[in-house]
Amino acid sequence: MNRIVELRSDTFTQPTEGMLKAMFSAKVGDDVFGEDPAMNELEAFAADMFGMEAAVFCPSGTMTNQIAINVHTRPGEEVICEQGAHVYFYEAGGIARLSGCQARTVAGTRGQLFPEQIIPLINPEDFHRARTRLVCLENTCNRGGGSTYSIENMRNIRVLCDSHNLKLHLDGARLFNAIVANSETPKDYGKIFHSISVCLSKGLGAPVGSLLLGDKAFIHEARRARKAFGGGMRQAGFLAAAGLYALQNHVERLQEDHAKAHKLAEVLGNASWVKSVMPVETNIVIFEVSGDKPASYYVEALKREGINTAATLPTSIRMVTHLGVNENDVLTTIDTINRLGQH
Repeated sequence: MNRIVELRSDTFTQPTEGMLKAMFSAKVGDDVFGEDPAMNELEAFAADMFGMEAAVFCPSGTMTNQIAINVHTRPGEEVICEQGAHVYFYEAGGIARLSGCQARTVAGTRGQLFPEQIIPLINPEDFHRARTRLVCLENTCNRGGGSTYSIENMRNIRVLCDSHNLKLHLDGARLFNAIVANSETPKDYGKIFHSISVCLSKGLGAPVGSLLLGDKAFIHEARRARKAFGGGMRQAGFLAAAGLYALQNHVERLQEDHAKAHKLAEVLGNASWVKSVMPVETNIVIFEVSGDKPASYYVEALKREGINTAATLPTSIRMVTHLGVNENDVLTTIDTINRLGQH
């Protein structure tokens, strides 16, 4: 059977041999009782990495995001985010369903918000209006083609939040991609945000899991919310061992994924059937097709050649590089892109 090149998402990664060994050798206990040594080690390691007081492990990034919103807000309050933000666009109405809050959205620049866009969205202290309580940012921006915030912009947003008594949460599902791309450190982010969610199951390659970071009081309440949401797990240390291995071994290698994404973007930019390509900063390539054929036509054409991609809009396609995509896969994809342009 020919090899399938999986470019739909970096969630399709498989545990590496070293990660599997770490999982099999993990010492585990009952995490709900706080007695799983592997989980305790992961959470302490991640908190220290970001210079934050504590962390809690959850099955998914959606859960860590929604727990953060739940802890930061009260029912009837308002959350500000970009209109394509994952917390609003892809989390099944969790802001309303789980926390009884409403979202106030605005179109950003490739998924990014700036202080001048946030200011008009902050409601005055008026009992007719929902109280604005929380601002959520996303870095990298999924629907923005993996675009990254500048540290300066995020710091300015934190200053704005402080001046209006607002909390600031970061959906950092692919945060390490941004950190590597911009030569930053996790502690740069720990100084800016009240809470941070980071996924271990995307480019870092762990099979399951995300971490929510904050101060001790926040994480204490987050554990209560996790229990209510059904996220407490028992011998979760097997998953924690994979996450710890990922943090210790798979961060710097994200540069390889970014380089592969740039190669694909360059070829796509010269393809006759491609209208435009979003600027590529990390491991996500989003491009718009030209002509009368929809994106689904090219998704199927690529699939017949053993290359899995995803349509994000009727005219747009997404490719995502990750540790499961090797150099030969990139060359195969490039060859197929060029051949599609000959039909």
